Amino acid sequence: MELQRDHSKEFEAISKAYEKAGGDISGLLSKDIVSVIVSGNQIIGRNTVDGVEISADIKDNKVKLNFVMKDGVKLNKPIHMCVGYLKDFGEQLLDMNFEIGDNCNANFVSHCSFPAAKDILHKMDAVLKIGKNSKVTYKDEHYHNEEGLVNLDASYFTTIGENSSFDNRFNLTKTRVGNLKILMDVEILKDAKCYIESKVKEKKDDKVEIKEIMRLTGENSSGIAKTYVIAQDNSYGKVINEAYGIGNNASGHIECDEIIVGDGVDLSTIPLLNVKNASAELTHEASVGRINSDQLETLMSKGLDQEDATELIIKGMFS
Repeated sequence: MELQRDHSKEFEAISKAYEKAGGDISGLLSKDIVSVIVSGNQIIGRNTVDGVEISADIKDNKVKLNFVMKDGVKLNKPIHMCVGYLKDFGEQLLDMNFEIGDNCNANFVSHCSFPAAKDILHKMDAVLKIGKNSKVTYKDEHYHNEEGLVNLDASYFTTIGENSSFDNRFNLTKTRVGNLKILMDVEILKDAKCYIESKVKEKKDDKVEIKEIMRLTGENSSGIAKTYVIAQDNSYGKVINEAYGIGNNASGHIECDEIIVGDGVDLSTIPLLNVKNASAELTHEASVGRINSDQLETLMSKGLDQEDATELIIKGMFS
């Protein structure tokens, strides 16, 4: 890991935040893995290996990161991304571009931490292009705090090349959300596969808007998009899942499960299926409601009170 000069104290602070988000700091420091550390609007550390190029630029207070993996590179160890903002107020702007070549394997593990936020904006625009015959996973774990306000606005645009697979998972379940707005837009080419999953737990006056779009443009393309939202207190949530069946024999499934805990919640889900090819097949499942009463009664019969039983069911959904 190459640390930028005069950032040792900042690295120590962001390391603590990274571990709170569930990250392993040893993964960032190892010299045989690919890793990037972004603090505020600065890249304070990075490391790479043969076949992977990382370049960065800071312009107009925005971090622009370019990640290129050459054809045939298969990494056995995860690529670690550490993104944090340690100030109380301000904004963090990220513009990220990932290009994965043909016949590659890449597993991204990203942890985003905002432990001291009182009112900040985290805005990220990410573009990911995956070549042919490649396998890519991207796990994005967020850790905010309980008292402050994080305004999170993230857009992900992904193209999955022929005969490749992409697995993308977003989690924000350990702390309050704040204001969350996410767009995931994926184009799936011939014989490619996609799995998208978002898990969010909101409470108090948190606001969540999630939009997931699958464009099944390629022949025999397939995709699954799942969203899980637990809404408590006076929180607001809106989930839109869209699937477009365009290619021959394309298949897609969207699923949204939203659970209400409390009487002040405002929660909705909107599925949209659009078939433009007679051979394509799209399906959806959606539910909005309270905790399953049978599950609740079973746990309470074993000695748990209603609050503990509810929390156990919620943890089971997010495991």
